[in-house]
Amino acid sequence: MAMDRTRDPAIKKRKQVRRIALGVIGVAAVLAVTVAIYSMEPAAYPVDRQAVWTGKVERGEMLRRVRGPGTLVPEEVRWIPARTEGRVETIRTKPGVSVEPDTVILELVNPELEQELEDAHLALASANADAENLRAQLSSDLLEREALLARVRADLESARLQTDADAELQKEGLIPEINYKRSQLQSNQLEEQLKIEQQRYEKAREGVEAQLAARRSQVAQQQALYQLRQSQLASLKVRAGIHGVLQEVPVEVGQQVQPGDTLARVAQPETLMAELQIPETQAKDVTVGQPAQIDTRNGVIDGSVIRVDPAVQNGYVQVDVDLEGELPKGARPDLSVDGTIEIERLDDVLYVARPAYGEAGSRIQLFKIVGDGDEAVRVDVGLGRASVNTIEVVSGLQEGDEVILSDPSAWDGHDRLKLK
Repeated sequence: MAMDRTRDPAIKKRKQVRRIALGVIGVAAVLAVTVAIYSMEPAAYPVDRQAVWTGKVERGEMLRRVRGPGTLVPEEVRWIPARTEGRVETIRTKPGVSVEPDTVILELVNPELEQELEDAHLALASANADAENLRAQLSSDLLEREALLARVRADLESARLQTDADAELQKEGLIPEINYKRSQLQSNQLEEQLKIEQQRYEKAREGVEAQLAARRSQVAQQQALYQLRQSQLASLKVRAGIHGVLQEVPVEVGQQVQPGDTLARVAQPETLMAELQIPETQAKDVTVGQPAQIDTRNGVIDGSVIRVDPAVQNGYVQVDVDLEGELPKGARPDLSVDGTIEIERLDDVLYVARPAYGEAGSRIQLFKIVGDGDEAVRVDVGLGRASVNTIEVVSGLQEGDEVILSDPSAWDGHDRLKLK
């Protein structure tokens, strides 16, 4: 039986060293590959260059504007209300027709009003007759007062003459002193009576004026009522009142209307203005006097802001623009338009075309085109003041940089794009 040979310890040790070395080399290789993989940049996301919208950052003057839709409306519009109750008997003028102030648009009927007019006429005639009778009666009474005053005045003059005569006779002793004193007493009594009659006459004359004034007031009331009924009856023929174009007749033949109901609308189409609806986020910078341009789709009209509504409705603020110059052909009331208002001019600023998203004063992320124009990387960009088509660049970009302005939501999770 063969005996086992003892292995050389050196050989065994060399094998162990070789195995350890191979293991270390293997681990190092795995680590190297892992580090290389993690250090590699992720592959760029492929994007069709023709499918994206780009813009270059520029430096210079930026014109800030806001834009909003609107309509052309007449500066002068007359809403014609019903002045009295009535029934629409006939419509004589149709919307769209040019009218003059005396043009009859429609006619109403109201039989009760005709009777009220007749009653008012009779009441006025009666009031005039009563006033005339009162004036005649008061004049007669005043004449009697004047006659009485004249008699007392005449009696006083006669008594004074008698007193003077008795004074002379009494001095010569031809009549007793008692006769003279009686004459003097009668004269004094007549003087007092004359004063009283004069006061009565003045009071009577003042009373006449007061009573006649009260009666004239009653006559005036009846006259006003009669004129009101006449005016109401005349208003049954509804007239335009101004030169212009009849725009609307919101009633029908046979319809019963009440005072205050709208019967027609007349506008002057020669003088139009624009009512724009500006988003409330942009309207805060709009002020009266700013220049504007109104696009009627058949021409552009210059104008200026004349009013900014202080209220917000459904997220919009109404801005009225006065139009300057000749209106383009086809400009008419209720025509839909687009308006642009110039807010301010910014000198020597960085700006770019407005991206698909991003508000003024916000920070967003855009893809900046780099290299030979075949790649784009995501960058943080600070935005400043905004206009309709442009926005100020505060940070993150430089003049000449080209960026993708399209909506980047489809590339979320990617920091690099490969443009092909």
